[in-house]
Formats: sequence, C-alpha cells, structure tokens
Amino acid sequence: MTQAPSPGSLPLSFPGCEHSIQIQLLPEKAVYLPASEALLVSDVHLGKSETFQHHGIPIPSRVNRDTLARLERARDRTGARRLMILGDLFHGPWALVDEVIDLWLHFLHRTGLTADLILGNHDRPLTETLNHLSLTCWTTALDLNGVTLSHEPLPQLAAVNISVNAGINICGHIHPCVRLGGRGDRLRLPCFYWEKSCNRLTLPAFGDFTGGHEVPLSADAIAYMIADNQVIAIGEL
Repeated sequence: MTQAPSPGSLPLSFPGCEHSIQIQLLPEKAVYLPASEALLVSDVHLGKSETFQHHGIPIPSRVNRDTLARLERARDRTGARRLMILGDLFHGPWALVDEVIDLWLHFLHRTGLTADLILGNHDRPLTETLNHLSLTCWTTALDLNGVTLSHEPLPQLAAVNISVNAGINICGHIHPCVRLGGRGDRLRLPCFYWEKSCNRLTLPAFGDFTGGHEVPLSADAIAYMIADNQVIAIGEL
C-alpha cells in the first residue's frame, strides 16, 4: 500500500502531457512515483570499494551493506513495489565478486522488489552478467506514466525516439551537488537538480564515495539538497 509522504521527504507536482505528475524526493537520495509504486535511484555503484581494494586502496566493504540498507529504508518509507535503477548499479568488473552479488540478491529477496536497470556507462560492459542477477535490463530510455527515465540526461524530450510522449525526464549520471559557504568553510551536499527549460530532474548519486559535480543555480534551475535527513529546496523558486 502506498504511504503518505513521511517526515524529511518533499512532495512535488509537475505538469504532464495528460495529467499532473506527482513525485516524492526522499532524503535517502531516491525518488518515489506514487502512481507507479516505483522507487527510482541512480548511480548506486555497488562494489566500488572492491574495485578500490583491487587497486590497493583500502576502502571498507561495509559500504555495500550500508548502501543497500539505505535503499531498504527508502522502500520501507514508501511501500514501493518496483525498483527502477537509472544506470550504474555496479561500479565495474571488479565489483562483481560473490560477496557483492550475494548482498544484492538477498536484498531483492528480502524486500520483494522487482528491479529494472537502464544500463549506464558502467553497466554496459557487464550486460551478460547483469542479465542473470534478477534484473530486467534496458538499453534505451523508458516511459513510466508520463515520465521518461534515462541514465544520461536527454537534451530534448521531443527529439527522443520513445513510443509515448512523456512530460518530464528523470535521469542520473551527473552526480549533482551544491556548494555552501565561502572559500574558507565550504560544504558540498548531494542534491536533486530540476531544470525548468528542459523539464529534467537529475538524481544525486545514490552510492557512497561517488564524488559530485557542482551544479549552478538560476531562475531556470533549482536544487533540492539533502542535509540532516531532509530535502531542502534552494535557488530561485
């Protein structure tokens, strides 16, 4: 059953082609689409710690468990039935070790979520393996009740060859963040990034140790930053 927006989340409404599009921005760095009972995340990068370890950099493997625990909290918060991953579920070939794969499969079994993956740049070389990990993999943008889902940002929805004319594009890949403070005291926080002129919402990277790309704020662009387990709008509203 779909739950009402919970403390810390931010409900938003966008104009669609046939009806308004209701979404919830979650402090877990995910989006919930109530009409589809779908949880959206991007750039999870499971196994990045194992990739670093392969190259001699001591990042603890606990990162994978923490990432999936946060994803499970987002599922519990919303009651989602479907998980849509907008690219880069795994970090690369060195990420696909037995421990990481087992964590992923146990997560799906425990939550009962069905999982779709739009292949990102990190996923595409791994497609053969990913097809055996309880995932439905997609190589193109998808339409979901008036929302076009993609990994990379789509410049203009009208130019995208999809079967349904969708109202907004939700994507990942960029790892958007905002910088607060001055030169001597700076803080970079992950954010959802809404660009009005192209009807595009870019998700923050869901995984840890993923870095971030600072995005500009303007009359056309709003950031919804994540801080203290809340989603907070900044910019010109």
